[in-house]
Amino acid sequence: MLGILEGILWLIRFLFGACIFSFLCVVADRMPRKESIVKGRSHCTACGHVLTPAELIPCVSYLCLRGRCRACGAGIPVREFLCETVGGAAFVLCAVHYGFGVTGLISLEGAVVFCYLGILLAVALIDWETQMIYNRFHILILLLAVVQCMLVPEHGLPDRLLGAVIVSVPMLALTLLVPGAFGGGDIKLMVVTGLFLGTAPTVVAMFLSLVAGGGFAAGMLLAKKMEKTDQFAFGPFLAFGLAVAALWGDQIAGWYLSLL
Repeated sequence: MLGILEGILWLIRFLFGACIFSFLCVVADRMPRKESIVKGRSHCTACGHVLTPAELIPCVSYLCLRGRCRACGAGIPVREFLCETVGGAAFVLCAVHYGFGVTGLISLEGAVVFCYLGILLAVALIDWETQMIYNRFHILILLLAVVQCMLVPEHGLPDRLLGAVIVSVPMLALTLLVPGAFGGGDIKLMVVTGLFLGTAPTVVAMFLSLVAGGGFAAGMLLAKKMEKTDQFAFGPFLAFGLAVAALWGDQIAGWYLSLL
């Protein structure tokens, strides 16, 4: 019986995270089109069908509807299902990694990191479509960094200040030498993220981002879907590296240093 209750609690954690990321997917869809993110119910963008509560259950509704609108049969973007799945997994990972706290769902530090991961998701989705990272996301991460300073004293203020410049300044210098090397939004993202994560995780994040972005560019060049002079959104790859570093950055850095 106790095992069943614990399983239900984990399911609740997953669904909660999936719901949050589902909303963030809507934010990422509406914000570039300057639509309100608080007004207007969720609807099919093809026919305008207003979704019922049964059609809004994270992950489950997509599978039951087989990825299509019940009213017109138009395909539902698979990214919505992927975002919900990633959100559920992110909440579970944060709960496992940082503990459950007094609420029994997740600790305060875990909740802060989960919020950070949610912002990264919105950044990745919007930047992929528009090659733009809104300043409001930088501000939100900065606010989370202030909270994180109090929750994680292991990364003191000097370490966080170094983290803010150790990657962003070289990015800025390279962009001044090679116009278009990085976007201004990418550089500002690394500044505020350095304050949030600290030095070592920020360096780890940049390394992972360069590997992921370089692998993508190489694949696209080999497939002849991109030219050497073409530019692509680097924000999603930064978001990937930063998400991994937020959860395991210190461990990865420690493992690497142990090999030296």
